[in-house]
Amino acid sequence: MTQRLAAEKMGVSDRWVRSLLAQMETRGDAVVVHGLRGRESNRRIAEETKTKAMALLKSPDWHDFGPTFASQQLAKRHKIGVSKETLRQWMMADGIWESHSRKVKEAHPWRPRRSHYGELVQWDTSDHDWLEGRGEPVRYLVRMIDDATSRSWGRFVWHDGTRENMGVLWEYVERFGRAVDYYTDRDSMFAVPPRPGESRQQQREADRLTQIGRALRELGIGWIAAYSPQAKGRVERSFSTDQDRLIKELRLAKVKTMQAANEFLEKEYWPDWNERFTKAPRGKQDLHRPLPEGCDLAAALSHVESRVIANDYTFAFAGKRYQIARDDLRSGMKRQSLRVELRLSGELKARYEGRYLQISECGQRPPAAPKARSGKPVRKDHNAGGKSRWMDGFWNKPSPPLWQIIGDAQ
Repeated sequence: MTQRLAAEKMGVSDRWVRSLLAQMETRGDAVVVHGLRGRESNRRIAEETKTKAMALLKSPDWHDFGPTFASQQLAKRHKIGVSKETLRQWMMADGIWESHSRKVKEAHPWRPRRSHYGELVQWDTSDHDWLEGRGEPVRYLVRMIDDATSRSWGRFVWHDGTRENMGVLWEYVERFGRAVDYYTDRDSMFAVPPRPGESRQQQREADRLTQIGRALRELGIGWIAAYSPQAKGRVERSFSTDQDRLIKELRLAKVKTMQAANEFLEKEYWPDWNERFTKAPRGKQDLHRPLPEGCDLAAALSHVESRVIANDYTFAFAGKRYQIARDDLRSGMKRQSLRVELRLSGELKARYEGRYLQISECGQRPPAAPKARSGKPVRKDHNAGGKSRWMDGFWNKPSPPLWQIIGDAQ
C-alpha cells in the first residue's frame, strides 16, 4: 500500500503518514494512539470546586434541589459555574439524585398563545405553605401571567378574598396598564353562581356581577371564565414551577415574614422569572392601555353598594347610619338611591348623581316609641283571637212562646 492510499483511508495528509512511519521506528505501534489519551482535560473542573458544590448540595437547605435549578443557584449565589449535566453526573455518582424517565401524560388540546402582550392575562391564586412553617403563615400567592409572553406579576396576601385580589389588580394596572381581557376560574369572587333552574341565556340576561366583575367593567376590562384547570394551564403550570423554585429561594434567603416575602418577589424572583422564562410575542404592539382621563382607580376597586336616602337625609351601611352634610343637600334627594364606596384603604365615600357628598357617622337610629292607646281599655277576652265562648250553648236554651215575647214588649 502506498503512502497516498494509506492517507486517503485514514483521512489524513500524506505528510502525516510519513511522520507516523518515521516515529514507528522508535515507538512502534504506539504512534497510532492519541497523545492526550490518559491525560486530564485542560477544561477539567478543579476537585476543590466539585467538593464545595457537593458539600452545599448535601446541606439541609439544598436537600431537594434538582440538577438544573441547583446549577443556576450555585452560579448565582456562590459563583460556581457548573453545567446542569455535569452536576447531574456528580449527584448521581454521590447517590443524591436518581435518573428517571418522563412518563407520558394525558394530552389536552393545545391552545396557541395570544399574539400580543397585554391581550390576555391569566389570574389565579395558589394556596401553599410558602415559608415551610418559618415565621409568619404565608399561604396565598395571587399571580397574573401574560398569555402571550408569560411575563408575570403577583403578591403574597393574607387571605384569598375580593379585597386582596383587588389590591393585586390595582398594582398590576398601575405598573403595566389595563389588559384587554382577564382569564380566571369561576370562583365566587369572579362569577355569580346560577340560580336553580336558570339557563345560560337567563343568566346572561340577568347580568349579575360580583364586586370584581363590576370593577373590571368600570375599568373597561373584559373577563373570560375558564371551565377547567386545563383551560388556564399556563398559570397552573407556573404555580408548579413556583412551588419548586420559589420555596427553595425563599429558604436560602431566610425569609420569615410576609413583608420580606413580597420584597423578595418584587426585587429577586419576578425579575429573574421574566428574564429566564418569558417569550417574544408574535405581535409587536403592547395592548396594555393607560387609565382614561378622569378614571378613579380607587373608586372602581372598592366595595360598592346602592343605598336609599331616608327622609332625614341619612342612609344605612354596614349596621351604621350616616348623615349627609347640610351643604350637600339638594331638593329631590329623599328616597333616591346613592352609591356607597368602601375603599381598600377603609375610607367610606358616598356619591349622588356623579358628585361625592360629605358624610359623617351619626350612630344607630333610636327605636320608634310605641304609639299611645286612647279610649277604653280593650277587654282581655274580647273575641279571644276568634275563639270567644259567648255563643257556647246558645242554641240549646229553650225560647219563650211568641205571644209572651210580644206581650212583654208592649
